[in-house]
Amino acid sequence: MAQKGAKPERRTGPEKGIRSFVAVDLPDSMREEIAKVQKEMDLPGVRLVKPGLIHVTIKFLGDVPLPKVDRVVEALGGVRRPAFTARVGGVGAFPGRSIRVVWIGAEGDFKGLFSAVEEALVPLGFPREERKFTSHATIARVARPSPETTALLAERLAPFREIDLGEFRVEEFSLKKSTLTPGGPIYEDIGSFPLTSD
Repeated sequence: MAQKGAKPERRTGPEKGIRSFVAVDLPDSMREEIAKVQKEMDLPGVRLVKPGLIHVTIKFLGDVPLPKVDRVVEALGGVRRPAFTARVGGVGAFPGRSIRVVWIGAEGDFKGLFSAVEEALVPLGFPREERKFTSHATIARVARPSPETTALLAERLAPFREIDLGEFRVEEFSLKKSTLTPGGPIYEDIGSFPLTSD
């Protein structure tokens, strides 16, 4: 029986397709460092992203009908972008006055990859993003931000605004399936797509 107030996308079944997104995974070593930062924001009402799930989202696709998944995989397989070096660091939050999302920045040619992915998927009916693309990895969410939580969280985040976790090489991106559960999302790779060598 569906829970009262549950969102439609939480239901599973052939009619719903596969909830999916395109992403770049972070190295385990960086996820471990991010986990140390997360300990400082472990507050009531703050939901931390499990370190093993932290990634840079390139494009969220929503529920993709099952017959369309193979076409998406084929389209993404045709993306041609060079591998690049990315730098991760700088913790921030948005929106400013009432924090709902805490993120860590990611610099590199993520925008170029985003543009190439969009161009590949537009012919399949996926709309272009209306918001400006900003590369980041979400590390925490606040369901019901209060002034007190926002103030305390902002204070805890301040020492990490200039943190630098170093660089890593982005050599592939993935199409992921997201299954929402009461214990949090479960991600599975549908396909991985290599970037070209320099």
